[in-house]
Amino acid sequence: MKVLLALAIVMLMVSVGMSLQLRELIANWRSLTWGQWSRLLLATFIIPATFALLLAHVFSLSLPNTAALFMLGATPGAPLLTRNLARRGFDMQLAASYQVWSGALTPVMIPIMLFAAAKLYDRTVWIPPRILAGQILIKQFLPLAAGMLLMHLAPGFSKKAQQGMNILGNLLLTVIIVALLWKMGPELRKTSPKIVAATFLLLVVSIAVMHVLMSADRIRVRTLAVSNANRHVGLVLLLMGRFKGTHNVLPVLASYALLVAIMLVVAPRIFRPQKMAAQATA
Repeated sequence: MKVLLALAIVMLMVSVGMSLQLRELIANWRSLTWGQWSRLLLATFIIPATFALLLAHVFSLSLPNTAALFMLGATPGAPLLTRNLARRGFDMQLAASYQVWSGALTPVMIPIMLFAAAKLYDRTVWIPPRILAGQILIKQFLPLAAGMLLMHLAPGFSKKAQQGMNILGNLLLTVIIVALLWKMGPELRKTSPKIVAATFLLLVVSIAVMHVLMSADRIRVRTLAVSNANRHVGLVLLLMGRFKGTHNVLPVLASYALLVAIMLVVAPRIFRPQKMAAQATA
């Protein structure tokens, strides 16, 4: 199952890379001031993770669930901004720029934030940055670069293969998620309303904080907001399984994954390109 999941993510990242341009990625980075970079850092890493600890306290979550919720708040960068969203008024280039930036900072930020948060509970937890860097490099950066290189070297083939690869990757990912949900059925039935409420509020805050801190045009803000809500459930699951086990944290991770899936279905229906909106009201 882990191999199939990795394959699906790699296929999607290659497909995304085929539609990207390096100059536009760099232009998105250069367009931000130091003040905007600072606010983006707060909105991506600091505020969601801090709010997750607050939610865990308010809802009196167990320590394993608190750890899972905190890790969700501290781990951005899931490759889930699909081409369907890009056609509905979202900026795919900006989403990719944001994903590369957040992925590059993840091996730095997560060990520091997790170490500091653990001290609040009189514990010492340290994740070696090389583990995070390796996961991000293999499953995100290299496939993304491969897709961009393929488009540069073989644009005709890439344009034909891109849609099929995207469809196959999404289909495979859907099958895996359904299989995992079926397997986790007993765990999901144990999910309390408190966990669902906490994960929902974390998702809402991840969206809202971008609207509050990142003043920009509507497309940029909504792209950053949806991208920020895509916390990296897969990476959190990997880390929790490596260091603490996953049995007690599956309800938190499954709840957030389901909420994100619903968001990605609903968002394209809410946000439409201006031309489509104008035709609908004509």
